[in-house]
Amino acid sequence: MEKIEIKRHSLAHILASAVKKLYPEAKFGIGPAVENGFYYDFGNLKISDNDLQKIESEMRKLASQNLPFERKEVSKEEAQNLFKDQPYKLELLKELNNISIYKSGDFIDLCAGPHISSTKEINSDSFKLTKTAGAYWKGDEKNAMLTRIYGLAFENKKALADYLKLQQEAEKRDHRKLGAQLDLFMLDEEAGQGLPIWLPKGAFIRKIIENYLYNELISEGYNWLYTPHIGNLNLWKTSGHWNFYKENLYSPIQIEEEQYLLKPMDCPFHLKAYKSKIRSYKELPIKYAEFGTVYRYERSGTLHGLTRVRGFTQDDAHLICTPEQMPKELEKLVRHGLKILKNFGFKEFNIYLSTRPEGSAGTDEGWEKATNTLKQVLSKLKLKFQIDAGGGVFYGPKIDIKIKDSLGREWQCTTVQFDFNLPEKFKLRYVDKDGREKEPFMIHRALLGSFERFFGVLIEHYAGAFPLWLSPVQAWIMPISKAQNKFAKTVNQKLKENGLRVELKDENDTLGKKIREGQIQKIPYLLVIGEKEVKSNSVSVRDRKKGDLGKMKIIKFIAKAKEEMEKKK
Repeated sequence: MEKIEIKRHSLAHILASAVKKLYPEAKFGIGPAVENGFYYDFGNLKISDNDLQKIESEMRKLASQNLPFERKEVSKEEAQNLFKDQPYKLELLKELNNISIYKSGDFIDLCAGPHISSTKEINSDSFKLTKTAGAYWKGDEKNAMLTRIYGLAFENKKALADYLKLQQEAEKRDHRKLGAQLDLFMLDEEAGQGLPIWLPKGAFIRKIIENYLYNELISEGYNWLYTPHIGNLNLWKTSGHWNFYKENLYSPIQIEEEQYLLKPMDCPFHLKAYKSKIRSYKELPIKYAEFGTVYRYERSGTLHGLTRVRGFTQDDAHLICTPEQMPKELEKLVRHGLKILKNFGFKEFNIYLSTRPEGSAGTDEGWEKATNTLKQVLSKLKLKFQIDAGGGVFYGPKIDIKIKDSLGREWQCTTVQFDFNLPEKFKLRYVDKDGREKEPFMIHRALLGSFERFFGVLIEHYAGAFPLWLSPVQAWIMPISKAQNKFAKTVNQKLKENGLRVELKDENDTLGKKIREGQIQKIPYLLVIGEKEVKSNSVSVRDRKKGDLGKMKIIKFIAKAKEEMEKKK
């Protein structure tokens, strides 16, 4: 455990000690270190975020007392006596053989450690309690609901301040808030939790993304498919998804004498398309692509805007090839994935090679060979990567490309997955040049992941100020008075004829109000038309980033905008 994690875990104990002093009737659950901080779960504790300052002040008092953390191994009987009034600790004791406790001041906790030597190692300005939340004991909704208190902790005051500043910026960029502000999408519980509705502007951006991706894939030799939203349950029993992921899938639907499933993934349908006729080695590789809408069960507590939903559309594809073609196709996929992500404005990536998980399909030899092939591809492309041990899917290892957004946060996007399970399960074959039937290899891949999640990331990455090529409205045309309305309509028509997405704002409002509203709506260009602009056949251009660019001939603005769109800036 790293030093900062030890400090965070120790702060969880200090938090529990403070709660004990302030709320003696509280019952204690667990208090681990987590990313950027810590938490502790309490039973019989009714508090709100308004109480956190009081608890935090008590923590600082305790930390200032230079209290040592003292470890002691005890018998189960001793521990049961120590925690006789703590039901959650008694329940944990049933699962333990070797038992240790830690004492700091008057507080004793059941814990394996490690901890800091004493509270003098804690800088009182380096931690902060942030919020309360409900949490089921042991994460099981059948158990009691406890009160969880979250805290942040860093090495020093500056690191904490930097993180809080980053969080404030992230809050401004929250795609749920911007989605409502910019009329991009909506979530409605009556319509269904985790089932977003794309509003016209958001749907327009999605269509731009889809069209761009479609053209990219067609140029790469993909064949397009459309498959149903439900399918016979046997498809996913054959693939193995039903056995491996049953808890994340919806209950089957009974139709006459058969059971059907809301489609959780597209793979079986794509394999059926491959099997629709006898295949020759000359046809391979065959690349099937689909923007396939799938449905997965997510608990309501895990749903989050567009980034965690129950129904989503993947830019899904499956490549079926010969063993000899596999390395080259993998290399092309990784190159293409990076190109696509860069065109959407992402410049930093972390790449992971995910290896065999427990309970997977296939042989040791097959997994080793497939994993080595992925390693060789990444090495050939001179891409740095990390090993995600056990992070593969049940049917094969995979390469994950995670983007870093403008705040440095990591998001999963492109995934390239090797599969030696489904070709065997579905008995895929091709006729080789020697006339013999052979089993092909298969690759699953998604470049953006899901449109919903990717769009949520895009919103936050750009803070809603999309580059010109993605903006649903690229410019507002704003006449200063009614006297310029006729010329403004001419400009509006001219820009539209040249493929620009513009709106004429000729309402009877002040120019200042229109400009403020344009800034709120994050319109890339505001084109102001006054008497001088009419006479010179021009517009005064206000750039969203650079401010006032001055007067510009209409033809020059059109050329500027087209160049910007072409370069995807």
